Amino acid sequence: MPHTLRVIALQPVLETYAPAGFGLWPVADSEPCGFLPLNGALDASQVGTAVMRIAACNDINPEHDDRPPRPGDPLGSFLHGLLTMDPLFASGGLRITDAANGATLVPGCCSGLEDWREWFGVLDGDGDCGWFGHDPSPLAERVGDVVRLTVDAERDDSPVIEVSVTELRRLLAVAQRDLADFLQLAAGWAAVRLPGHAVPVTAALARAVDMPMPAPACTPRRTGAPASDADRLVGHQDGVVNVDG
Repeated sequence: MPHTLRVIALQPVLETYAPAGFGLWPVADSEPCGFLPLNGALDASQVGTAVMRIAACNDINPEHDDRPPRPGDPLGSFLHGLLTMDPLFASGGLRITDAANGATLVPGCCSGLEDWREWFGVLDGDGDCGWFGHDPSPLAERVGDVVRLTVDAERDDSPVIEVSVTELRRLLAVAQRDLADFLQLAAGWAAVRLPGHAVPVTAALARAVDMPMPAPACTPRRTGAPASDADRLVGHQDGVVNVDG
């Protein structure tokens, strides 16, 4: 029987849309609807896109709750929800791809990256656990030592990905590292692009992806100095596990 190599990749992803006239800071060109993997390899414009998208997810008027009024300046107004909402929402989740059969499980509508730790409930439970959105409606079920991932439980012919509990736990550890690396990048980015809001914005981003606050970012360089490290940083590759099958 020939030896084959399966490649299972898991990435924390943020749902993004093409920015329409956004001008508060540079953002990357995006597809009309897609997913941006969050990790330490993003460039400055991609970090800007992620911050924009998370802020937009929480850009809700405070008229009917007890939050303070929205500031009048454009930047303060746009960041207001990100800095005052509790809990925060970050549209997205975990994307899992099996290169052997071409199947990809993506977060469904209304799924939030802030709930990514619910995947540990699948590993540590004895059945399905957590909610991962709808349209599509992904389903995760533990069957013995294997986790069975149904791409869309609403379809009778849905593709399925099977991964061992050990492998999925390893992939989740990589995803956790990706999120930590993204937050470190975002802290440096905020120190340069949003110096007056850098600490609260970074803290809000950490809450939005359910991760600890990263170490303080370096002080930004003075005007005229070489480009910031936040514009040049690159990190490790997205989480990939090779599985002999």
